[in-house]
Amino acid sequence: MRELRQAGEKKSTRDGYGEALLRIGEADSRIVALDADLPTSTRTAKFGQKYPERFFNVGIAEQNLYSVAAGLAACGKIAFASTFAVFATERALNQIKQCIAYPALNVKIVTSHSGFSASGDGASHQTLIDVALMRSLPNMTVVVPADAVQTEQAIAAAAAHEGPVYVRLGKTEVPILFEPDTGFRIGESIRIRQGSDVTVLVTGILLGQAIEAAALAEQEGIEAELIDIHTIKPIDTAAIVGSARKTGSVITVEEHSVIGGLGGATAEVLAERHPVPLIMVGVRDTFGESGDIEQLYEKHGLTAKQILESIRLAVRKKR
Repeated sequence: MRELRQAGEKKSTRDGYGEALLRIGEADSRIVALDADLPTSTRTAKFGQKYPERFFNVGIAEQNLYSVAAGLAACGKIAFASTFAVFATERALNQIKQCIAYPALNVKIVTSHSGFSASGDGASHQTLIDVALMRSLPNMTVVVPADAVQTEQAIAAAAAHEGPVYVRLGKTEVPILFEPDTGFRIGESIRIRQGSDVTVLVTGILLGQAIEAAALAEQEGIEAELIDIHTIKPIDTAAIVGSARKTGSVITVEEHSVIGGLGGATAEVLAERHPVPLIMVGVRDTFGESGDIEQLYEKHGLTAKQILESIRLAVRKKR
């Protein structure tokens, strides 16, 4: 179980990326950064200012972005290539598949504005299927950090990892929960709290909502075991199955479609290894839309109180 910070300071995961990129760039001259005309939004701009000879803005040309990144990786560079999540995974999917995943090149696809965080821009700028797309690619590692501190750790781990990595970041400012010394390993989940009644698996920036929901459940006498699944692929099968054996029911929480995301990945694990009642909290087979981020969370059942309802339901199903 990990000690977390008390909710206070807020910061976006994309800001954690910008700071981490500067640090790893200073430590390793093989690090290069690429962008598709959005360096201010993706937070690669400061890297470009400090290391202009290692920064490449290809313009509004996402397919070229990932082809160029693949070429640099083939020449021995560690390429961090960034744009909005929707443009990377949906517009440049073929290039990512053919040029990066298939040859298993050392490209790190770090995207911002995932999920509902491009809230005001609507469905055209939101992606709720990016994890499903990237998870389906052979050789691809998929990481979804929960806060800015964990993002910094994830970026360092991605740089050290040999092969393609997809890192999903957001625009929304969320509470900083982790301490810098918490530790981060690709594929190894983090147990936030122990519990015996229900397992709550959460990925990404909804961790704060899940923590609040678990605290509310405790007031009702429900002990929820809360686990941060920051790596969707390879997923921590042992932790999921071990917790499910103990609690007898599971819910998943994600700012993503339940089809192919954490919900789908967990269903695959449990169906093969230890079937138990499973409730998926996430987006239900629909596109995004324009709106305030809090309104969108409310509409799609992603708030702490709505997660609490799913915790209650999972416990009832077990009984």
